Amino acid sequence: MPDSLSALESERSRILRQISTLGNLRPGSICAVVRRCGKPTCHCAKRSDPGHDPQLRLSRTVKGKTVAESFSSPAAFQKAQAEVHEYQRLQKLCTELVDVNERICRLRPLQRDTEKWSAEEKNGCCSPSRNHA
Repeated sequence: MPDSLSALESERSRILRQISTLGNLRPGSICAVVRRCGKPTCHCAKRSDPGHDPQLRLSRTVKGKTVAESFSSPAAFQKAQAEVHEYQRLQKLCTELVDVNERICRLRPLQRDTEKWSAEEKNGCCSPSRNHA
């Protein structure tokens, strides 16, 4: 990673440009779920049977609860897969952006300030030695 302020600002601009190119996105993960249908006469009801083919689902959290969404077609699966990938790209870029901004903040010089702390600011209202009654 670059260490000069101008190089870090260029890096931040590059990351922001990449964020602006993101396509449709949504959170979640795609997993394959092996299941049994529940019909007593189906082959999957036998203990030795592995069950039906895996069913692909998008799993995500909504208001603290896990929600699973099945795909109606291979095209729906591919669309969701691309959207989840874009969301993962966004997360990676956001992490990079925060990292670069933290480094910029550490390198950016302070504005010249001739003021000193006032007595109230210096002692503050949260000082343990003060009586607030």
